[in-house]
Amino acid sequence: MYAIRTLLRLAAVALLPIAAQSQELTLTNARILVGNGEVIENGSIVVRGGRIAAVAAGKPAQTAGRVIDARGASLMPGFIDAHRHLTLRPDAKTEMQKLLEAGFTTILSGGGAPEPLVAVRNQIEKGEINGPRIIPSGTVLFLANQTPDAMRAEVRRLAALGVKYTGEALLTPVPGPTPADLAALNALVDEGAKAGVKVAVHAVSTAAMMAAIDAKVPLLVHLPNKDWVSREQAARLAGSGTCILSAVGTWAPVFGVFANDNKPRARDGKPWPDAITDGVGGGKEAGYAMVNARTVFDAGAVIGVGIDTTYDPQAGLATELRAMNGVLSPQDMLKIIGPNSAACIGMGDEIGTLQVGKQADIVLVSGNPLEGYWNWLKPRMVVKGGKVVVEARR
Repeated sequence: MYAIRTLLRLAAVALLPIAAQSQELTLTNARILVGNGEVIENGSIVVRGGRIAAVAAGKPAQTAGRVIDARGASLMPGFIDAHRHLTLRPDAKTEMQKLLEAGFTTILSGGGAPEPLVAVRNQIEKGEINGPRIIPSGTVLFLANQTPDAMRAEVRRLAALGVKYTGEALLTPVPGPTPADLAALNALVDEGAKAGVKVAVHAVSTAAMMAAIDAKVPLLVHLPNKDWVSREQAARLAGSGTCILSAVGTWAPVFGVFANDNKPRARDGKPWPDAITDGVGGGKEAGYAMVNARTVFDAGAVIGVGIDTTYDPQAGLATELRAMNGVLSPQDMLKIIGPNSAACIGMGDEIGTLQVGKQADIVLVSGNPLEGYWNWLKPRMVVKGGKVVVEARR
């Protein structure tokens, strides 16, 4: 009977939350995409104490807790979005559940008032609501309008709240950062290093990207989308240690989210491409971002995923993956959304791959993710820190 109940749960279609209680798990008979390039065609994962205790081909030497026969499905590392604008609408519980149902187990906020984000993080950690691992950030900062003293004060405020990331700090893209931008940025980086707060920068032109690299910014939340990144610039990025996020789909047309009329829309629902803020004309941002993703990836830079949306998480993921798919393979995208994104948020030793000792963040999908990104988009089960947080049911 236990096996039958397990199979019924896995065969289902509607997603329901599961109580956040400690669990031991064994997942068998699955294709395992480890995330480091290794693929186990038929293997098993054993989870103990919230961490991966064993990953092996075939059956496990010893099972633990609940045994789930994945029936030839695929296991992937939990998805990471390192730049998501959390709205907490219509309420935090609903938004957090939708993120889980899309497969996201870790989210770095893209900006906003930090206090409510800290409160939601705490609710999730206490088990009061179901949700991904939330890393709060500060508010969006327009550096051209800020003084160095104000930026130092902002960093100290965030540190006092226990927030480890600034909101995205915007650099003037064209013709490039102003002296005021750079003075504020340098103060932000300097004070952040003292207080243990990492600086996230919105640099959407190559001039802004290079200025941020020179300032030793740890995280860039956008690929340049105003012009082309040269191979030389990409090499400098790769050698700098600065991580850059994709946001490729941010500039691509969106369909079926705001209306089912087959009209292209921007990420805010307005007509595409005319609604793109500070656009270069004709939606060229989408092309620049796509090609720059390939250039940066080939140079060996650490490029992670930042989807930069507020609408439905699964639709946002689909738009990002569809845009990335134009220049990157599924194997490339798995590296970007997994270990690279984990490294970008300082959690490379904890999440991003399905390896022994790491937190058990696992997404179970029906198809083969390496055959196409569309097989990523309907998770049947999501495990976060060893807990089954989403499971399919009839």
